[in-house]
Amino acid sequence: MPSGLVESPMDPDRPQSASLRLTSIDAYRGFVMLLMMAEVLDSWDVARALPSSIFWHAVSLAQTHVEWVGCSLHDLIQPSFSFLVGVALPFSISNRMARGQSRAAVTAHALWRSALLILLGVFLRSIGQAQTNWTFEDTLTQIGLGYPFLFLLGFSTPRVQWAAFAAITAGYWLAWAIYPLPGPLFDYAACGVPADWLHNATGFAAHWNKNCNLGAAFDRWFLNLFPRPTPFVANSGGYLTLSFIPTLGTMILGLVAGRWLLGPPSHLDRVRRLLVAGAVCLFAGVAIHSLGLCPIVKRIWTPTWVLFSGGWCFLLMACFYATVDWRGWKGWTFPLVVIGMNSIAAYCIAHLLWAFIVSTLSTHFGPGFFDLFGKAVAPFCRGMLILVIYWLILLWMYRRRLFLRI
Repeated sequence: MPSGLVESPMDPDRPQSASLRLTSIDAYRGFVMLLMMAEVLDSWDVARALPSSIFWHAVSLAQTHVEWVGCSLHDLIQPSFSFLVGVALPFSISNRMARGQSRAAVTAHALWRSALLILLGVFLRSIGQAQTNWTFEDTLTQIGLGYPFLFLLGFSTPRVQWAAFAAITAGYWLAWAIYPLPGPLFDYAACGVPADWLHNATGFAAHWNKNCNLGAAFDRWFLNLFPRPTPFVANSGGYLTLSFIPTLGTMILGLVAGRWLLGPPSHLDRVRRLLVAGAVCLFAGVAIHSLGLCPIVKRIWTPTWVLFSGGWCFLLMACFYATVDWRGWKGWTFPLVVIGMNSIAAYCIAHLLWAFIVSTLSTHFGPGFFDLFGKAVAPFCRGMLILVIYWLILLWMYRRRLFLRI
């Protein structure tokens, strides 16, 4: 492993003891980063060109966010980011305290990191805009907004952490549940939602309908405090600033998992805890959803989404830990570790280099070069080459111990 790493909420410190760094965490992080970078494969374009292909239809569904209620593989990327922030934190705190840093210094660093994550997210969303795009719904800003609270919980007892999780999820649910439902004359179209939209729920579940909920009302006030070319009305995808609150719940679940992985129990005990926690969270999320008390919606990060996606994160963490750090099967993880150990760089590369690489390929190979493999699959072939280029850049950085950290 390269030395000289600096901590990041998406990648913990390299501990003084090599045994404190779990390859499974880097591999899991690399896996979800790979899923994010793989958006360049444009599998949905191939699926549209080959409507009778079950294979391409399945691949495109896995690479697409569900429209509202439910979950796809792609929907698990952001909760996995958030979960791994929590997993990394006990290792990070343990390492920094072992270096002799004071709690005040560690706290100041955490606050600085939080601010940088928020500003980096705003910067990436502002590329190509006429002015700064002050919105706070993307992965980096959501993590940055919740990170100071997570950091403070990192020094607390398990009982306090679980109490905080319960208060966040239950309190957030209650706030939405008591927020008034839209009246019969509510103009859904003005908020970017057709009145007859298929996913508009009725009854109690309507408290979580798109763009006519507590979070959307908050954003119509809060985001208009910032300079913008036109007044903010609604996010087209339904995403919200306040989602950082339940996202903190997801990070707390990761914090619990990280504490288990750092603790003294045996490999079997660690895996058993992760599996049981995953099963319980999945069951609770599905049960509450089925009772009509709160739908599972990733876009607004409902409390049931915290439970449901958190359950999957526990199970994935268990699989990676059991395979990699317990059984010792690490060789296959190298491509993922290359990505996972430079996750901030991977995130920026995916957001900054796509257009440049596409333009360069078109210039040197011609816009129809990838049609040689069949016009229908040309977007996928182009995406595969871009994905390989992304990975080679990260490999070059890995070999030279160049790690972008916040």
